[in-house]
Amino acid sequence: MKTLVLVDGSSFLYRAFHALPPLTNSKGAPTGAVLGVSNMLRRLIERYPDAHLAVIFDAPGRTFRDDLFEQYKANRPSMPDDLRLQIAPLHNVIEALGIPLIMHAGVEADDVIGTLSTEASRQNFKVIISTGDKDMAQLVNPNVTLENSMNDHSMDREGVIAKFGVPPERIVDYLALVGDTSDNIPGVPKVGPKTAAKWLNEYGCLDQIVERAAEIPGKVGENLRASLQQIPLSRQLATICCEVPLDVSPDALQRRPPDQPALEGLLKELEFTAWLKSISLNASSSPENTHPTQRASGETKSPGHYETIETQAQLELWLERLKGSNSFTFDTETDGLDYMRAQIVGISISVVENEAAYIPLAHRNLTKAIQLDRNTTLDQLRPILEDASYKKIGQNLKFDQHILANHGIHLRGIQHDTMLQSYVLQSASTRHDMDSLAAHYLGHTTISYEDVTGKGAKQICFSEVDIETATGYACEDADITLQLHHHLWPKLEETPSLAKVYQSIELPLIPVLVAIERNGVLVDIFMLAEQSRELEQRMQQVEREAHQTAGQIFNLGSPKQIQSILYESLNLPVIKKTPTGQPSTDESVLAELAHSFPLPKLILEFRSLSKLRSTYTEKLPRLINPDTGRVHTSYHQAVTATGRLSSSDPNLQNIPVRTLEGRRIRQAFIAPEGHLIVAADYSQIELRIMAHFSKDTSLLGAFGENQDVHAHTASEIFGVSLDQVTSEQRRSAKAINFGLIYGMSAFGLAKQLDLDRGTAQNYIDLYFERYPAVKDFMEKTRESARAFGFVETLMGRRLYVPEIRSKNAQIRQYAERTAINAPMQGTAADIIKLAMIDIHDWIESSNIPARMIMQVHDELVFEVEADYCDTFMSGVRERMSQVVRLDVPLIVDIRSGKNWDEAH
Repeated sequence: MKTLVLVDGSSFLYRAFHALPPLTNSKGAPTGAVLGVSNMLRRLIERYPDAHLAVIFDAPGRTFRDDLFEQYKANRPSMPDDLRLQIAPLHNVIEALGIPLIMHAGVEADDVIGTLSTEASRQNFKVIISTGDKDMAQLVNPNVTLENSMNDHSMDREGVIAKFGVPPERIVDYLALVGDTSDNIPGVPKVGPKTAAKWLNEYGCLDQIVERAAEIPGKVGENLRASLQQIPLSRQLATICCEVPLDVSPDALQRRPPDQPALEGLLKELEFTAWLKSISLNASSSPENTHPTQRASGETKSPGHYETIETQAQLELWLERLKGSNSFTFDTETDGLDYMRAQIVGISISVVENEAAYIPLAHRNLTKAIQLDRNTTLDQLRPILEDASYKKIGQNLKFDQHILANHGIHLRGIQHDTMLQSYVLQSASTRHDMDSLAAHYLGHTTISYEDVTGKGAKQICFSEVDIETATGYACEDADITLQLHHHLWPKLEETPSLAKVYQSIELPLIPVLVAIERNGVLVDIFMLAEQSRELEQRMQQVEREAHQTAGQIFNLGSPKQIQSILYESLNLPVIKKTPTGQPSTDESVLAELAHSFPLPKLILEFRSLSKLRSTYTEKLPRLINPDTGRVHTSYHQAVTATGRLSSSDPNLQNIPVRTLEGRRIRQAFIAPEGHLIVAADYSQIELRIMAHFSKDTSLLGAFGENQDVHAHTASEIFGVSLDQVTSEQRRSAKAINFGLIYGMSAFGLAKQLDLDRGTAQNYIDLYFERYPAVKDFMEKTRESARAFGFVETLMGRRLYVPEIRSKNAQIRQYAERTAINAPMQGTAADIIKLAMIDIHDWIESSNIPARMIMQVHDELVFEVEADYCDTFMSGVRERMSQVVRLDVPLIVDIRSGKNWDEAH
């Protein structure tokens, strides 16, 4: 029986675009969707090597459904430019692979697929429709199944019934009742999947439901009767046409041999280096091995030997292998993601590519499989894991270090971390989780966590996964990590400055962050509860004022109702629209409207209070670890493009410091009995870095003489002596100083200072007259970014800005602003990371009665025994101010107090 695979190219193009990171090549061209769909096609070819195959795309222009219903798909936003630019390259790759590509004017891809699948089924083909579109379920029959090749989920007739509650022949009726918001098919209001399935199972078909509509009670029955006239149209729109006059038959859809020269040229242009290397090496080694899914040595391979360690003899053999190796990769599998409480379920290890072993230690519900005792096995692994001479490689080893610490094992000897390798190499080119890295660098789709545990309400704990499945998943983690290391580390070594950032900043920071996270911070839950009540009272007061101002009651948490009040009831000016064309109610719009109208100001205040309450005063007590009585945040090294750390659960970076409410939340971060909180903050560090980079004599002089740099700038711009600078002039100068670092335009400055644009531009011109070297530095930075595609920090960290060559002015200008700011922000990030490493080592080696408990932007926060506080503060100031040498002094503001607010 012949097999035909029909791929819904349009569906997968959109899904890959939204599911994968926004990848680009060095020229700034988007490539993520091309890579995602290409990898999916390669897997299909590998899975069905002898099958007929075609990829079907929507043709441009109107279809017969647009003629039936002018509002068909009217709610869909226009295709993003970054997606549109990937259509032609993807089509070229598909054709170079030798895969038939079909587009037919006047119909959709669904209709072409329906026609081909119907004809192939008649000819007794086994038909597989590769799609993520639920509408295709109507095509399922004994010869036709659906397969979502993004997640390997397949659906036959029983699968359709299980998912929708109705068989394939009733899917059209089902869709006509439910409607489709993405296609703008009307349906019946308030009729959801459960109601539609219930009616169809009770009445048999849509025609019977229509005929007996008078019998259906309640509001939903009223909605049905009100929709009777539009139901035929909804059914017609939802029906896939299976009679499209095509000039190709199923039997003709055979793959041609790949056009290797064309394919290699495309892969070079797209910069899919792993795939390119694979097919090039295969082609040179064997003329018959030009199949694009085969992988070369050093690239991702199919599992060669993945082993489950079930006996003491196996374990001892692997322990000897680990001891005899130069380095090895390992990964822990756990029963949760809370790094303070999660326990080990198993450990995977690998010494050479394509070989790995999994040691199951705490799986439940065992049948035939056996596993070693966890405590005994960890005691045998402990000497290797705690000995720094045995070099370890991993992916996000900070998490594994925490997990081992939960079992009393102190991990030492971290040699490499592939997450950090990728992050330092190109921070913004991809996400840095293993699945994304494998796809981006190796062209390999890994087994996902959800593939083995399920998702949503039905997700199981990893300890419930059967050992055979767990072995495949866990061994792949260790194996792919090793392959990623072999791919990434040579790339870092090619650029010594990046290798130095990785080895002297990011890797040594891992144990520092582990210590901070495990230390946690003490919070006063009673103070938070009182603050929460006060915030709620103020929110109620603001809500009453808002209702009075609007002249009606509405939900201040509903953007839709706010939109109606502002733009329909009050007729306020529309400043910006959403991608769907609706008037925007986002924060920037409300802030601008708040200058002239009272209601937007009240809405902003309500949102701010609500966020503080939900994010901090209500949430912080729930985050207290029951074992330690403290809150333990998670710091992320590989998220921000510039090198700054971020935090979550809770996010400590966003607690407002300038508002009374924000400062009160900081008051709830307290020191334990006999201790004080110490907060050390770099003063105006980015401005000092700007002075160092630009070498502007006036700016260097101001900092060198320890002047108030904002007052100095005000004096220069407004032409007055330092002692005559007013607070308003200083405020304006401060906005200019910081604004220009962030590449702010005259328009942005005018908005911030509530000035006309001409006055703001005049301020900027005056600034550059007084600080000409700053202007020169900014222009040289833009030119360098355009020439090389990246900018660098003082330590050599790179931020790539390919968008600086974009033809789109808005995108290009944003990239220019990024290019100016990134060296300052990135250097500041590097400096405080170096300070954290130095202070951590000092505390550890000297047994100082203090511990680092938080890092927030340019600030470090500690708990210190009260009697040692003065000595400690002196040591911290010395280390932070001398961690690097700039042309201007690094000034550290440091204070102590019983809580974070007092110390800040």
